[in-house]
Amino acid sequence: MGSFSVLPPEARRLEGKVALITGGASGIGASTARLFSKHGAKVIIADIQDELGHSICKELNPRSTTFVHCDVSKETDVENAVNHAISTYGKLDIMYNNAGISGEVKYNILDNTQADFEHVLRINVVGAVLGTKHAARVMIPTRKGSIINTASVCSIIGAVGPHAYTSSKHAMDGLMKNTAVELGHFGIRVNNVSPYVVLTQMAKDGMNLDEDGASRLYSNLKGNFLKPEDVADSALFLASDDSKYVSGHNLVIDGGFNVV
Repeated sequence: MGSFSVLPPEARRLEGKVALITGGASGIGASTARLFSKHGAKVIIADIQDELGHSICKELNPRSTTFVHCDVSKETDVENAVNHAISTYGKLDIMYNNAGISGEVKYNILDNTQADFEHVLRINVVGAVLGTKHAARVMIPTRKGSIINTASVCSIIGAVGPHAYTSSKHAMDGLMKNTAVELGHFGIRVNNVSPYVVLTQMAKDGMNLDEDGASRLYSNLKGNFLKPEDVADSALFLASDDSKYVSGHNLVIDGGFNVV
């Protein structure tokens, strides 16, 4: 373990909790893994990026942070990740369905292919369905838990992202609302975090953003950039008891973009 340390006991908002984070090896997922660990949670990082995932565990605390290889489009992988949480830590309190892709950036519907469209939905939507399903499987008997999905500002508006990506995020919002109604009967909360464009390396590369480009992108709220840590803060709120009566909510983190 490196220089990483948790907060004092009285400041830890996830003390004694067990969290599974898909796509937890980089970007928003990695920032959330660090923050959850800082607040006392035991964290399972589920990702296809094995080397990065293991490095995050080494950076944090190998006794309370573990990695499991997981392709969220494969039910056996998701089932195994949830089973790993149970066999390693005895329970699962928080399921964060964070893994996702933007897909090919094609804004003209005529340029879209069935294969590309289905690939995005398989990761973004099916991945969230499988994560929710298997988290519910182990949470229902305990009659408690928090399930969080990373959606997007594209879940509430159009003409911002590619067709496949926008469709997938709208679908995730519907999934969240439906499962919040069903699982609420078992004391399980289901919510989304829906960020605007987050300045991850993937976003910078995919959009060819330099500093000037980023400034223009964030012109709706001057002087601020949306970073992975900001989304992690919102996920922490939804994971913790601070949001104990929040369910079925799409928490939009866009600096007012959708109303500008």
